[in-house]
Amino acid sequence: MDAAFTAEQDEIRRTLREALTRHSGPDDVKAAVRTPAGHDGALWAALAGRLGLPGLALPERHGGAGCGTVELALAAEELGRSLAPTPLLATAGLAAPVLLAHGTPRQQADHLPRIAAGELTATLAVPGTALATALGLTGDNRGDWAGGGRTGGVQARAAGGGWRLYGQADQVLDGHTAQLLVVAAHTGGYARSRTLLFLVRGDAPGLARVRRTALDETRPRARLELRDVEGELCGDEGGGSGGGPGHGVGAVLATVGDRAAALLAAEAVGAADHALARTVTHVKEREQFGRPIGSFQAVKHRLADVYVGVQAARSAAYYAAWAAEAAGAGTGAAAGPGGGGAGERVGGLALAQGLEALRRAAAEAVQLHGGIGFTWEHDVHLYFKRAAGDELLFGPAHRLRAYAAERAGLFARTGARTGASAGAREGVEPPERGEPAVRVAGAGV
Repeated sequence: MDAAFTAEQDEIRRTLREALTRHSGPDDVKAAVRTPAGHDGALWAALAGRLGLPGLALPERHGGAGCGTVELALAAEELGRSLAPTPLLATAGLAAPVLLAHGTPRQQADHLPRIAAGELTATLAVPGTALATALGLTGDNRGDWAGGGRTGGVQARAAGGGWRLYGQADQVLDGHTAQLLVVAAHTGGYARSRTLLFLVRGDAPGLARVRRTALDETRPRARLELRDVEGELCGDEGGGSGGGPGHGVGAVLATVGDRAAALLAAEAVGAADHALARTVTHVKEREQFGRPIGSFQAVKHRLADVYVGVQAARSAAYYAAWAAEAAGAGTGAAAGPGGGGAGERVGGLALAQGLEALRRAAAEAVQLHGGIGFTWEHDVHLYFKRAAGDELLFGPAHRLRAYAAERAGLFARTGARTGASAGAREGVEPPERGEPAVRVAGAGV
């Protein structure tokens, strides 16, 4: 991995920062989130049409720029700095990679060039509040998160040579405005449980979409109700997840999830870095006892700790973006169970570090801004809400780390009830009486 950015990457950052500085200031963001769409349509037209952000990481054969995950992470970091609400994450971070990895050649030809040109917005819809699980970030996504053949979730049944979808998805990013929905639905009944992906038009008859109230208004989401909605199977029927033949959907979503986590980590780094910069500027100007409060050692130490956390999170985010690209996440190549290269799916860990850096930077910003930091009129609360909202939607950080540790096999569980056979199955000797039941890298915990 080359840690230095290329001239082209630096140009992407510079161009995007200039555009966002002009058209996405704090007042612009507050005005945009109060529109029915939840974002500024003119800004999105500029980012998508003139700058080509949705197609940045799409192959040239589909009308994209042919760049990779690192370039898209650069864009995500700049968007995070301004908290600009756009459909970029939903369209280019979730839906487009799923289509690229799982769609048929015809589906890719129909939709990806329009996404790259900024003419089509899309999103991924999963049932309930299972987005983090469906993306393989906090748990195994080959379970029954899409309904499991029971009530709830989204169900699909074959009818008249097509598919009809029923059910509800609650936290769909930009689901109220997306023109194309990639919907995860359960089919096959309980005995032959599996999850498939379907393409649903945003204006399909029977589809009801309602924008939901969210803690973080800059991350708009919607509730979708599908009432006998026509859907087109994405990919082939043999690639479902669950108990069906193969685990294609689970592998694709886990691979896309790792890539999306890297983008979210970069976005969190951008937000944390900007919150820190604003706080540093404030403590240099705010005086107490006849001197700037930034000159006090306690304040310096707190901000120094935030700086170290932000820089560490930035390194983790860009390593995760590089690793996702190197493992084939941008093209859907899966090198191991659940997608991604063995040992290279580090997006969840980078996201955990990014969320923690943002949470700490936002908390210190609120505290060190004093009385004004707690007011609605100030902008600091937007960064605090972004940190809390992303943890609710994609985390929390401890679950991201726990599942990453589980996948890596860091914890070998044994115990009195497992017996010698279980210990042999895990490759660990059963513990003697009085010894710890969990070993980490040879050390008892």
